[in-house]
Amino acid sequence: MVRRTRDEAVETRNQILDAAERVFSARGVSRTSLSDIADAASVTRGAIYWHFKDKADLFCEMVARVTMPMEDAPCQISPAQEADPLAGVRAMLTGILERTSGDAQARRVFHIVFNKCEYVDEMEPVWQRFRVMQAGCLDRLQQGLAAAIIRGQLPATLDARATAVGLHALVNGMISKLVMDPDHLPAKTDAAGIIEVFIDGIRSAPVRSVAAGKAVKRPPPKPRAHRKKAVRSAPRRRRA
Repeated sequence: MVRRTRDEAVETRNQILDAAERVFSARGVSRTSLSDIADAASVTRGAIYWHFKDKADLFCEMVARVTMPMEDAPCQISPAQEADPLAGVRAMLTGILERTSGDAQARRVFHIVFNKCEYVDEMEPVWQRFRVMQAGCLDRLQQGLAAAIIRGQLPATLDARATAVGLHALVNGMISKLVMDPDHLPAKTDAAGIIEVFIDGIRSAPVRSVAAGKAVKRPPPKPRAHRKKAVRSAPRRRRA
């Protein structure tokens, strides 16, 4: 009997979380009330308060149960530690896009967090989680590119940090595209091709950038034409 009651409680909790995910996605977090979620889950408001402190707590728990693409195994590898760091970078970015394309729930929660939710203090645990996730992905990407430069896989003139920021922005943009336009998802095999286009670009056409902390030398100014000043003769002394 105790186990059955526990299983029922877990089932009800998941039912509420599933309903919250659907309603938040359709209406937005701020425009959704606990009554809306209770109706969608076919439970009472009291059942929601039994499992969650308030709407913010429900929202945070809804996000916490989903693994985001940048938290999954492909992004957790360290390309810099691979025998072929450039292949590691490629596998990392491709894996993120493939995971996003194939996981409807992850896309839905990503859409809620970034497009359907206001930045308020109660949601801070979610924002902190996403900040850590993004920073970790960017650092691993930069280290992998730096290792590829050392191994001669990429030009020595390439700025690893700037390139990592650009590739990271590319992946974030692709995730947003997959989230906002799910009816036109690329095939799973297309992810590798998309990443390869940009890998080829940084391999063959690097942009030399000014290193941080170094001043840009400006060309010396052109000398101005000097005007000849009129020389005044000294006044003659009068003889006594």
